[in-house]
Formats: sequence, structure tokens, C-alpha cells
Amino acid sequence: MSGHLYYLMGASGSGKDSLLQGCRQRLEHSHNVFIAHRYITRAVSAGGENHVHLTESEFELRKNNEMFCMHWASHGHLYGIGKEVEIWVAQGHRVIINGSRGHLAEAKERFKSITPIMVTVETEQLKKRLIQRGRESLTEIDQRLKQHASLLHLLQDDSMQYIDNNNSLEAGIDALMKIITTESNLSLAET
Repeated sequence: MSGHLYYLMGASGSGKDSLLQGCRQRLEHSHNVFIAHRYITRAVSAGGENHVHLTESEFELRKNNEMFCMHWASHGHLYGIGKEVEIWVAQGHRVIINGSRGHLAEAKERFKSITPIMVTVETEQLKKRLIQRGRESLTEIDQRLKQHASLLHLLQDDSMQYIDNNNSLEAGIDALMKIITTESNLSLAET
């Protein structure tokens, strides 16, 4: 089996973290799928995804020593995808990462076998979730929603898989599990 990257994307508040956590509960050894942790300069206590917290100094040290295969800054934090992801894919494993919509083109250059996955949520639902999360002001939330709308338009891609996460979490997890555990998706993404 050849390695493959599943590049999960979506607006903050779209439910990516919950979908990944649900997959962690369901994935079995036989699936041969790894969920990679991101390295982020956001404290773990802030909630959200299961990530590795780094100080800005630690992040810069890792970046300067080429320990990330991808990295970016967004909304006041630094995000990195560790080099281990490239190693896992090269060894023939399937890996899912929580990626940045703004860096999909870079991911497609770096990983030849890739399936982009967009998590979609209606704007009003997304706004409610962001307000409930309580991390940002209404002005910051509105900026996020505008950015999301512009990125959705730019990211039209025939190979993109979509997960409608407006309904139950279980339905979203089912959809993501189907994408990452179905072999036929690999051949579609590689053509």
C-alpha cells in the first residue's frame, strides 16, 4: 500500500477537532491511519484540538532546524506540521492532518498522494459555534467568517471531498471515516 495524506480543512468552529477526536475513537490498527498532531503556540488550556504546545522560541528553534514539513501563522498563533508526517507517508502509511486552507497548494506540491477534505458548516451555525467557544470578540468572529467565505471560493477543486458538519457529530464522523478508510478514494486522488 502506498502512503497517502488526508488534508482536513475548514473554518475555525467547523468541528474539525471533534471529527478527528471521533475518528481517534473508531480507528483500529488494521486501518493503518495515523492522525498527526499539530505543533501550536496556543496553550492547551485554551481548548480545541489535541495539539503539542510550543512557546514561540521553541517553535522558531524547530522551524530553523527544519523540523516542520509545513508551517504558518494565523490569528496570532504559529502552527506547524512535523517532519514525521513526511516519513510516515513515505513509509506507506495513511496520515490525516488538520491543515490550513491557505496552504493547500503547498501541501499538494509536497505530497503527491493527497486528498483534500473540506468541512462545511452554514455561516449562521458557524457564528453560533464561535460565539459559544468564547475565544474571540464579535469583530474577530466576523473577520473569520469573511476570510472563510473568500477561501471557500478560492479552493474549488475537483479532487476535494466535502463533509457537511451542520447535522449530528456522528454523521460527520461517519463521513470522515468513510473517506479515510476507503481504498477507492486513494486511486481517485492519485489520478
